[in-house]
Amino acid sequence: MIGTVLSGRYRLEAKLGSGGMSTVYLARDQTLDRAVAVKVMHREMSEQEDQLERFRQEARSVAKLSHPNVVAVIDAGEDGGHPYIVFEYVEGETLKQRINREGALPAQEAIAYAIEIARGLSMAHARNMVHRDIKPQNILIDAEGRAKLTDFGISRQLEQDGMTATGRVLGTTDYVAPEQAMGRKVDPRTDIYSLGVVLYEMLVGQVPFSADSQVGVAMKHVNEELPDVQRRRPEVSAAVALVVERSTAKDPEERYQQVGEMIDDLSTALEVEAARAGSTTGEATSVLDAVPPPKRNLASGRRWSLAAVLGLVLVVGAVLLMVFVISGGGVGGGGANKDKGKAISPLTATDYDPQGDGQEVGSKVGLAVDGDPTGTAWETEHYESDTFAGTKTGPDPGVGIYVTASTPVKPSKMQVRTPTPGWDAQVFAASEGPPEDLSGWGEPVGIAVDASTNEEIDLTVDTPAKYFLLWFNKASEANDQYGGFQVEISDIKLLR
Repeated sequence: MIGTVLSGRYRLEAKLGSGGMSTVYLARDQTLDRAVAVKVMHREMSEQEDQLERFRQEARSVAKLSHPNVVAVIDAGEDGGHPYIVFEYVEGETLKQRINREGALPAQEAIAYAIEIARGLSMAHARNMVHRDIKPQNILIDAEGRAKLTDFGISRQLEQDGMTATGRVLGTTDYVAPEQAMGRKVDPRTDIYSLGVVLYEMLVGQVPFSADSQVGVAMKHVNEELPDVQRRRPEVSAAVALVVERSTAKDPEERYQQVGEMIDDLSTALEVEAARAGSTTGEATSVLDAVPPPKRNLASGRRWSLAAVLGLVLVVGAVLLMVFVISGGGVGGGGANKDKGKAISPLTATDYDPQGDGQEVGSKVGLAVDGDPTGTAWETEHYESDTFAGTKTGPDPGVGIYVTASTPVKPSKMQVRTPTPGWDAQVFAASEGPPEDLSGWGEPVGIAVDASTNEEIDLTVDTPAKYFLLWFNKASEANDQYGGFQVEISDIKLLR
């Protein structure tokens, strides 16, 4: 099909790769004069209705996602019996090619990639979407060294039965979760397992299991524990080994229950590795963002003064103490204080605007709980005044966002990161619902006035609740070129 122009717009110029369902081409978007990647479904597959629907589902699924660590869908269509999907073209290589070429990656680079992949996954999970085929072949490394997740061809919506028959195993068995290998129900923890195996491969340079057949590999994932990563790679820290071990637990109940928890532990592990290498910072995400392209090599070769060395020793000690606490240790007791300050997970987010048009910038709402507290954010629409002009007048005009816990909880604080400080808000809690109108939420359980960039709101929750509404009744000045008033939220956490 080289030379073919699809829909009078996309000229296919070179073949990038091929699979059982489709072939991916490098193409030229003749309208916008830019390179794109076009996935064209094989004609024989397009004649099978279930396969055609799965292909269309991929376009619909990824079109809902907007995240720097997910390859974006630009367009989709059909021409001459050839269904196709147009993606952004990522110039670079797959993570699998990187591992095949270099072997085991530097620990900091491996953790940084894992964090970025997890951030992309968090957006998919916020949309109730499970990828089900996390593997290095589906992770692209662009020219700046950023990891991007692609190929949602066998993803499924959690609230749907999906396009697969019961008992059929989809995915690559080198990275398949035990429940997926057994044809059982999958959920976000299935992707977490596969990501844990990818992290193992990045650290060791090879997959954990081998056998004479794909079924044999799958059964090892069901029945055998992963080899100890520290035995294969002795120099990696216990913090890294902890993430691999917990993410690849055979029982989904023993894994991270949502990807944000894994991101937290990966960030701690990244701080540990950076400190051990002689380069550290107060926050793992800022370490990651400061990595120079194209290689993520966080270590510094500069000489250190005695004061800096002593400071580093204190930092390493503090971080290792943090790791000890995370891994089940403690300081001076336990009981009610053991989990105090710990984040409550999993959380999903939903925009809430019952007095206006029903929603804010809904496509971005998952960014408020995607585990990236600085790089991404949910935002309200722009308003003419800080009192949300345009919403209905009433006792408490405004807009909001609510987060949902997996089970009823009694948090003591809500932690909110925002790039637009200065807003006022109330926090409401509900055990059922969520309530459609503000009046159904009852009395506020917390309040914020002139919020800071890292606002902690004390909560008084008498009865365990599942839904927690952050209701803004005064906005901040927008920090973009559009002007007016707005609220942006980059991270929301509930703390015990």
